[in-house]
Amino acid sequence: MLRLGNIVNDFTTPPHPKGISLEGKLVELKPLKASLYSAQLFNANSLDTNGVNWTYLPYGPFESEIKYTKWIKTFEDGEDPVFFAIISKKLDKPVGIASYLRIKPKDGSIEVGHINYSPLLQNTTEATEAMYLMMKWAFDNGYRRYEWKCNALNLKSRRAAQRLGLSYEGVFRQMTINKGRNRDTAWFAAIDKEWHNIEQCYLKFLSDDNFDVEGKPKISLSSLTKPLLYKVDNYDSC
Repeated sequence: MLRLGNIVNDFTTPPHPKGISLEGKLVELKPLKASLYSAQLFNANSLDTNGVNWTYLPYGPFESEIKYTKWIKTFEDGEDPVFFAIISKKLDKPVGIASYLRIKPKDGSIEVGHINYSPLLQNTTEATEAMYLMMKWAFDNGYRRYEWKCNALNLKSRRAAQRLGLSYEGVFRQMTINKGRNRDTAWFAAIDKEWHNIEQCYLKFLSDDNFDVEGKPKISLSSLTKPLLYKVDNYDSC
């Protein structure tokens, strides 16, 4: 029997994220401009003395602030990707970047990527809030699908995606060549009908009541989101 997808009713093309800013309790996300943020970001990135952060990215590390500034300028006025500086309210300076990319308003699909957290942002609640704000904006504005892709060998990124509530969907083999090496790409995503439950996980995790006097979470985000993750084998095999 021939099977067809559901008819999509009541879908309105969502807005493009170009030019937006996002604000939470701990961080602000502002359009990434070299003139405003490149110097501080370069200094923050320099704390990663071994350049580990750049291992799975198709660019970097950058040898100088001048080269990093030039890199930012190549896309800062573009439509896709749309980059943000992640600004710590506590430190009052940018400590990382992230972007929307593969932005397809007509299909209601958008991806988060080019995530590069300096050591000042890694493993912090601020880092989690930044990802929450980006996902929230996408779904609150009518996107149907929110994607995350990474090198299939990047286990840290794969775990992060699922911790954030994005479900594993498979691997595209030999998808690209990255710095002269083959890259198989792992795909993760969340969809609009899942967002309400995912957001409740974020709100519970980020609530002040979830942190002890030392600032450590009592309940992990991964323990909250794990039961919500979609299983690929929910589709019948051919």
